[in-house]
Amino acid sequence: MTATFPQKIGHYLELVKFSHTIFALPFALAAMIVAANGVPKLEIFAWVLLAMVGARTAGMGFNRVVDRNIDAKNPRTQGREIPSGKVSLRGAWALILGSSALFFWAAFNINFLAFALSPLTLGVLFFYSFCKRFTSASHFVLGLCLGIAPVGAWVAVTGQIGIPSGALCAAVLFWVAGFDIIYATMDADFDAQNGLHSMVRKLGVARALQFAKVLHAGFAVNLVLFGILANLGAIYFVAVALIAAFLVYEHTLVSPRDLRRVNAAFFTVNGAIAVFFLCAVALEVGMKP
Repeated sequence: MTATFPQKIGHYLELVKFSHTIFALPFALAAMIVAANGVPKLEIFAWVLLAMVGARTAGMGFNRVVDRNIDAKNPRTQGREIPSGKVSLRGAWALILGSSALFFWAAFNINFLAFALSPLTLGVLFFYSFCKRFTSASHFVLGLCLGIAPVGAWVAVTGQIGIPSGALCAAVLFWVAGFDIIYATMDADFDAQNGLHSMVRKLGVARALQFAKVLHAGFAVNLVLFGILANLGAIYFVAVALIAAFLVYEHTLVSPRDLRRVNAAFFTVNGAIAVFFLCAVALEVGMKP
């Protein structure tokens, strides 16, 4: 049965996990608000949004193309759009090329530094897709992919790479690496059987979950550092304390003996953390005299 046009759009959105935009976008928007000391210009906001959509879609699409044979073997991922035939390989490549063009066009319209850094940014996003084949540090590369977002947003507003954006990049890197390790527990056996690398395979499930806790402590520390460097106030630091509580709750959801709630720990809690962080930053900056 031929898919309808809305169904085809849905397949492409699911191909790139459009819903997972909630992880990086709030941190990029928060960086823009802090860098602009208020609401950024609408034009800048629009170009940053287009750049993020283009870069993320290209990166995720490339990942799905590169991993299509692995996905076809894994019972958890066999139903993904390319292995299941919902999206053709040609269609996926067309999406990647079109999204890459959108990203470069948006970066060109932001400022010179954004455009100059755009090939490196896309290179990092594409490089991640190969990492599980040779290194257990792939979680950190994924963290860097998302951590680039607030740096790019800061560059869009100020025309330079600010030190505060570096702290926020580090925070996002630790945060994503931590929850990606939790997520990787679902593929521990498959990865071991197919020669794929992860911290879960390297350390074992129990030690990997402990390591994720350390990374999330690093996330909280870098959020504090960002607040200090950006001269944020009490509202922000109370929010960081609450985010730390969210993280503690996240780690109560999973244990080496019970991994049934990995998806809740991965998506629900971390999505809430990202949105809450953006709201706190917006409130903090908005309350400044």
